[in-house]
Amino acid sequence: MARDTGKSPNEQNGQAEWREIAPSIADAPTLGDGLRQARERSDRSLAELSTITRVPSRYLTALEQNDFSILPNRVFSIGYVRAYAGALGLDEQLAVERFKRESPDPSVPLQPPVGVAFEEVKRYSPRLIAGALALVFAVVGWNVFQRVSLMQAPHPSDIAEIPESWSLGTVPGQPVAMRLTAPQPAPPDQTIPALYVTPGLEAELTGVDPASPEAVAAAAGTTPVARAFNPRGAIYGAAASASQVVLQAKKSAWLVVRMADNRVLFARQLAPGDAWRAPIGIAATVDVQDVSAFDVYLNGEHGGALPADKTPLAQLNTRAQALARQAAAEVASRAEAAARQAAAAQAAVQAQAEASLQTVSAR
Repeated sequence: MARDTGKSPNEQNGQAEWREIAPSIADAPTLGDGLRQARERSDRSLAELSTITRVPSRYLTALEQNDFSILPNRVFSIGYVRAYAGALGLDEQLAVERFKRESPDPSVPLQPPVGVAFEEVKRYSPRLIAGALALVFAVVGWNVFQRVSLMQAPHPSDIAEIPESWSLGTVPGQPVAMRLTAPQPAPPDQTIPALYVTPGLEAELTGVDPASPEAVAAAAGTTPVARAFNPRGAIYGAAASASQVVLQAKKSAWLVVRMADNRVLFARQLAPGDAWRAPIGIAATVDVQDVSAFDVYLNGEHGGALPADKTPLAQLNTRAQALARQAAAEVASRAEAAARQAAAAQAAVQAQAEASLQTVSAR
């Protein structure tokens, strides 16, 4: 391997055609400049050197012009640099190292910084961290000092009396002095609007004329309507049209309904608000653990509680049918009374009309 040690051309690998000492590749500004200067001093053309190194002339030209983009892959490029430097009598290894520095390999990942620069950073890093912490403490301390200095203890108002300019002047129609009374209690919450009754509808449905004191007094002696069934949970059992008895749980409790042959018709722990509709015409027994946990509704109206822990279902259905017949009889009697009142009123109107005609004809 030829070394560019500054020897005469006769001592450089027997190449007698060299006429002056070959310069060092490290003295040139770039690798291409060093190769070109060495070729010009050797008085040889690119074609001749291409024949000696077996490297195409375009690649030698690219090396001299520092145009590394047209070179082949990196392995061949390093071989071309080594061959060209050796043919020119330069240090091959030095030329290769300079080529690697001036044309870095993009496929090689970046390495962490090493050497003197990295050691300098490590040496000064504690000072930098200490300076940053001091700056942070200074900023925080200044903000705390500003907040503490602005804080003032509460003190009473300097106003001893109401200024005269604040008082209102005399306003016509208003007393001079205004006194505030004690606050009034809040009005009671009203979430349900007042019930609107269509004129004449109540008399038609109930058969009681609201304008007649006698009819109102007579209707006051009747039994009021009981609390109606309000679904507040799941409903089990028969359909609404096929049931007259409903058992609704007031709290969580078990409900078991057994047939006459001891088969279980229904068994479930009902949650508060859940209900069970009893079918009509089935011989069964209602078995509960706590009678106070259930409400009985007959024909949609509250019928009290269960009479016992084990109650025949037929007994409840019988009560419901009796109440239905009683309600139907009351409705029929009210309709009959209303019809009689209407007939009496019509007869009175007709008699009054006849009397008026007789009076007119007598005149």
